[in-house]
Amino acid sequence: MKFSDVTGQEEIKTRLRKGVDEGRIGHAQLFSGMCGSGTLPLALAYVQYVNCTNRRDGDSCGTCASCRKIAALAHPDLHFVFPTNASKTGSGSQKPGSDWYLPQWVELVTATGGYFDEQMWYEAIGLDNQQGMIAKREADEVIRKLSFKSFEAEYKAVVIWLPEKMGEEAANTLLKILEEPWEKTLFLLVSSMPRRLLPTILSRTQQVEIPPVGVEALERYAVEKYGVGQNEARIMARMSGGDLLRLDEIVSPENRENRQEYFEQFVSLMRFCYNNRHLELLDWAENMATLGRESQKRFFVYSMHMLRENYMISAGMEDIVCVWGEEADFCRKFAPFIGNGNIEPLIAEHEKALLHITQNGNAKIVFTHFALTVSKMIGKN
Repeated sequence: MKFSDVTGQEEIKTRLRKGVDEGRIGHAQLFSGMCGSGTLPLALAYVQYVNCTNRRDGDSCGTCASCRKIAALAHPDLHFVFPTNASKTGSGSQKPGSDWYLPQWVELVTATGGYFDEQMWYEAIGLDNQQGMIAKREADEVIRKLSFKSFEAEYKAVVIWLPEKMGEEAANTLLKILEEPWEKTLFLLVSSMPRRLLPTILSRTQQVEIPPVGVEALERYAVEKYGVGQNEARIMARMSGGDLLRLDEIVSPENRENRQEYFEQFVSLMRFCYNNRHLELLDWAENMATLGRESQKRFFVYSMHMLRENYMISAGMEDIVCVWGEEADFCRKFAPFIGNGNIEPLIAEHEKALLHITQNGNAKIVFTHFALTVSKMIGKN
């Protein structure tokens, strides 16, 4: 993957190129940000640039032997670690790890250009409503692989996707090699939740914070990929919050049904809360608890977006609101109930519930507490 294949992020690309050109290549780097901001594509483009034998025009050539193999994710000196299902069993007593799922990894990276999230990965490897993890044996395997001499690249590289999924034993094992790395070894940790990493790992990595993708870059992406008009593309790009995956979700027809479902769930929640219909709220919470974990997380993200849009309408900023159709009609009626007095505690309650769901909290308890708490805040603006 070349830097030119990554949507936007020109400032980050320039900084990464400059570091390599000046010989400043940190042995352990943490690419942190939303999956849809391009963290993984940037990490892959960086590895390819580092090992390219014929760099030109501020990018890897894409044609040398190293570039071709890295682009195909088939370079013998490039290794990957990512969350898998530790509960499944492989042949004999060996549990499958990252190498077991490498064909699915290559297929998904190739199909999406590296723009995919945790749930998309779990769907690709058949994890239904389950969480993946990176076990200690994965860290041991990384150390084993890196103990060999490089086959042909100048730098041996390990890309660890979602390192926050490492158990404590795996993290401590990785820490040892981060403290005393072999020469010409490159660790790239690609994280969407870096605050969940051990402080000792954070302190031993060079942090590369990837910001949201710029609106103009996303506009061009929407026009080129989906053929939407310029004005519509601008609204969608603003709605995406700099997240290319969210833009895909907004534009792509197959995902509009999910958005409609989240909208109906949001409307029901707000109406039950406003009317203090606690029995209906309990039924609502029980229904939400039956959804898949990722659908629950996406509902909270959608609900926070809707609350912010309502707040902007109530603050007289309707001209920059990013909703249309049914959503816009509902927001115009509901906006008077969202204001300075309740927007911050409402968002805080959403963020807390989202964190609990992310950490595998009991969904029925989380949604019940969430719904009853929100019901006390609606209208208190």
